[in-house]
Amino acid sequence: MLRHTISFAALSLALAAPALAQTRAATAKPTAAEADAFVAEAEKTAAMKSLDWSRVAWVNATYITDDTDALAAKAGAESTEMGVRYAIGAARFNDVAGLSPDTRRKLDLMRSGLTLPAPTRPGAAEQLATLTTKQSSFYGKGKGTLDGKPINGSDIEAAMGTSRDPAKLQEMWTSWHDNVGAPMRTDYARVVELGNQGAKELGYADVGALWRSGYDMPPAEFAKTVDRIWSEVEPLYKALHTYTRWKLNEKYGDAVQPKTGPIRADLLGNMWAQEWGNIYDVVAPKGAGDVGYDVEALLKAKSYDPVRMVKQGEAFYSSLGFAPLPETFYQRSQIVKPADREVICHASAWNLDAKDDIRIKMCTKVNGDDFVTIHHELGHNYYQRAYNKQPFLYQNGANDGFHEAIGDFVALSITPNYLVQIGLLEQNKVPSADKDIGLLLRQGMDKVAFLPFGLLIDKWRWGVFSGQIKPSGYQAAWDALRLQYQGIKPPVARDETRFDPGAKYHIPGQTPYARYFLARVLQFQFYKTACQQAGWTGPLHRCSFYGNKEVGAKLNAMLAMGQSKPWPDALQAFTGTREMSGQALVEYFAPLKAWLDQQNKGKPSGW
Repeated sequence: MLRHTISFAALSLALAAPALAQTRAATAKPTAAEADAFVAEAEKTAAMKSLDWSRVAWVNATYITDDTDALAAKAGAESTEMGVRYAIGAARFNDVAGLSPDTRRKLDLMRSGLTLPAPTRPGAAEQLATLTTKQSSFYGKGKGTLDGKPINGSDIEAAMGTSRDPAKLQEMWTSWHDNVGAPMRTDYARVVELGNQGAKELGYADVGALWRSGYDMPPAEFAKTVDRIWSEVEPLYKALHTYTRWKLNEKYGDAVQPKTGPIRADLLGNMWAQEWGNIYDVVAPKGAGDVGYDVEALLKAKSYDPVRMVKQGEAFYSSLGFAPLPETFYQRSQIVKPADREVICHASAWNLDAKDDIRIKMCTKVNGDDFVTIHHELGHNYYQRAYNKQPFLYQNGANDGFHEAIGDFVALSITPNYLVQIGLLEQNKVPSADKDIGLLLRQGMDKVAFLPFGLLIDKWRWGVFSGQIKPSGYQAAWDALRLQYQGIKPPVARDETRFDPGAKYHIPGQTPYARYFLARVLQFQFYKTACQQAGWTGPLHRCSFYGNKEVGAKLNAMLAMGQSKPWPDALQAFTGTREMSGQALVEYFAPLKAWLDQQNKGKPSGW
């Protein structure tokens, strides 16, 4: 997850409304020169305010107390209120003739770059910031239970991945969703109300329309784009769902997981059933399923600790020709969970000063998942550094899906051959070609399983923001979308006293989620391109471009563009195409799809 400097929650791409915006507001016909001056003042003030506000956010995330909550709420209110004023100021120049392309783009980014705009009336920004800070901190301090004993967020996530006892899985799932999600319900409805009021002041129908406007296309066209991509990958997901349901039934029996219908959400190795890789042992095909190594075991055998894992992630980027991380990265990052205080463990990448103060925040454990997450989070950091010479308003990804995709596409290079190159795996342990289905299935249990979840989070929020989903039906709509897209159901009955969406960090954290869906497809587009540039001729899923400086140079050229051009320009600069598509992902997993179809013959598909 990205936590980007001033877009300190992307709340305030334009941060403090200067006197200029106030005095010009009365001018009957604003001019192009005034627009230029407005943008220049915005960037100057934003850069000046960014560091202090980012530091407050960092301290609150890594040291949760009532005091840091109060400081974060205050800073959030200031940034939101000022960001709204700037966005409204930018909207004033919408119809001005003669604007330079640069000024027009910056004005558009200022207007659409807010995540949750507050209404302009006195006190509204403070109220919204207090509610959002309260929810985020409540999540960070949240606990479920295991065997009746409290267990914190990072530990319960790990336990969900290793337990195979349906009763314990049900306890953890239910306690987490009840303890963390349900208490947020009333506050969340108020957040939606305030955010929508702010969005309307900016000229948007609601917050969802504002979010969808940030992709260099009309909001309705963006919604059609994600639906088109989903249609490309849905058959692969359904094949994986059918196979996984069959294997879960084989393990647990009809009483726990029936042969037909949806899958019980807590059986999939993840609190939100968003990635299923943790139950690979349950679904692994005989023979091909044992790929001969386990990344966690390899890391532990070589005495890796969390810091060494991060340094190995850095070494990948260095092999592509990227400069080493600054010394302050290791001095200031939170790499492991502190023993003495509450923190938000959800992994994120930060650039506090819009220059070189880049950091990650993780509660790293020595396992394969966190090894991949490190490569992902560092991707954000290298992207942040690549575009730090851009004007302040362009210091962001080409679109938010790009930012999430960069580290993920690098992590696709964590192949057996890469593990050999870095000394983790012996050459004679590299799986042979007859293990390819196992390798692809293990990848697919995460990459493919995630796709519908990545889509439905914001499908739910778009409905909430538009009013199509009323507060009285929050839970029912959530369950319906989970069933429609993922084909899963909760392990216990849910009603409208519950609020299961709040048990997923990005809901109380107010983080738009379509970016993660886009990242899942973009990473394969980037990966296929990099493998072609590296001259790879073998099966796509075995390609690693580790050590290829030509790939690194071409990648850096795209990263350095930041958000200075529409995202199709950035995509074309690296891949040669201007369209996001799921076809590279489908190609990557084509051997798996053929195998799944063979395994699923005679078994009912869908739910």
